[in-house]
Amino acid sequence: MAGPIPALEECATACAEYLYDSERVLLASHIDADGLTSAAIAASALERAGLPFETVFEKQLDADAIAAIADTDYDTVLFTDFGSGQLDVIAEHEAAEAFTPVIADHHQPAEAETTYHLNPLLFGINGASELSGAGASYVLARALAAVATDGDPVSESPAATTDGGTTLTPTGEPPRADNRDLAGLAVVGAVGDMQASGGELHGANATIVEEGLEAGVLETATDLALYGKQTRPLPKLLEYASDVRIPGVSNDQNGALRFLDGLDLELREDGEWRCWVDLTSEEKQTVASALVQKAVTSGVPAHKIDDLVATSYALATEPLGTELRDASEFSTLLNATARYERADVGLGVCLGDRDGALERARQLLREHRRNLSNGIDLVTEEGVTKEDHLQWFHADDRIRETIVGIVAGMAVGNAGISPRLPILAFANKNKDEVKVSARGTHSLVRQGLDLSVVVGEASRAVGGDGGGHDVAAGATVPRGKEEAFLERADEIVGEQLS
Repeated sequence: MAGPIPALEECATACAEYLYDSERVLLASHIDADGLTSAAIAASALERAGLPFETVFEKQLDADAIAAIADTDYDTVLFTDFGSGQLDVIAEHEAAEAFTPVIADHHQPAEAETTYHLNPLLFGINGASELSGAGASYVLARALAAVATDGDPVSESPAATTDGGTTLTPTGEPPRADNRDLAGLAVVGAVGDMQASGGELHGANATIVEEGLEAGVLETATDLALYGKQTRPLPKLLEYASDVRIPGVSNDQNGALRFLDGLDLELREDGEWRCWVDLTSEEKQTVASALVQKAVTSGVPAHKIDDLVATSYALATEPLGTELRDASEFSTLLNATARYERADVGLGVCLGDRDGALERARQLLREHRRNLSNGIDLVTEEGVTKEDHLQWFHADDRIRETIVGIVAGMAVGNAGISPRLPILAFANKNKDEVKVSARGTHSLVRQGLDLSVVVGEASRAVGGDGGGHDVAAGATVPRGKEEAFLERADEIVGEQLS
């Protein structure tokens, strides 16, 4: 059974063989959408291979979290969507024979070595744009299926639950023996990790998309590149469109209504506005064409107008008109769970719980949206401080440190917040530490920006630590060291973009 990514196959097989020979496994994963889908993919693969396991989540895999893992009685620990950047600390515990790590990650590795380390960056694949943590977990899952098939038969009925038990798959059907049915979750993770640059997934991610199409769990289409096509009424879909701002429509409730009312279409049903997913192909074409014309007459640059169209990724087995059907909306739902300390809820949704877990996730999503809206309003009203090469704000305790990075990214483009500069956002983490989240654009990355290096070097210069990707990264720094951190970060960005 050939793996999906040839460059990773040998390493993935070695990792899978070690896992398969383990008596039991501790699965440790990150809490964002990519981390939750990584964990769900790994949990499903472990369950199907007949391996006992337990799942734990960490908001940050720091030295204390790794020490706590080492204090468990697990000999094998599978890290998904983190571990590479903390490999120096993990390697110390491995050397002390506390546990053997298996890592499926896509972040920049620390300067250390370990045997079972599946990371695209080690094989010439970009972990920020071509393969996410969920993608690495999917490659491992495919390899584990192959290893298990060569040994004992793979489980054909139950999938994993959050505690390592069993439940039905999301579709109620038996899982595929080759684990290709998990490709949909891998795509949700990649989209949630902002890897759909230029409107579509590339590289190894695109290969996983092809496997999902073949397995019947994914559908793709060229569609309007607006968030909320499954669930938002049309006026809100247009009003909240932020990636491509159209004067007189975006951020303009009355303008969006006037635009829709000016079309010769019946866009209400029983008095209620329809959603994009409810429209026929002809109706969608009419709205899209009018939107493009509105953008042209409003002076929106041509390259921005091109961004109105992108590839959409739909989970074919999920109901139309729900957050679970669209990869982008699914990823937002997941982000809303773990960022409010309910990673178990997000994992349950990924693993097919369509009752309690899904309803709780929707409640958390409503709270998440309120908090994001309030945060964006706060940043827009108070503005940002501009240095020579970056811009920043400090939210103190007014924005949760788990969402301050999302707020920063969504606020870019609002009045006084430039998309031409990376943005750094501070929020208090505890009485001794401050969380820093950094966000850039793919355009800045093409010019040389690497925020992983920026926050990593700047945080360590002031006694903190951090890392991530070129377009998005994060760090923790001691309180009171923000000014020194900013000074060094500004210098590094200037060097990168010079």
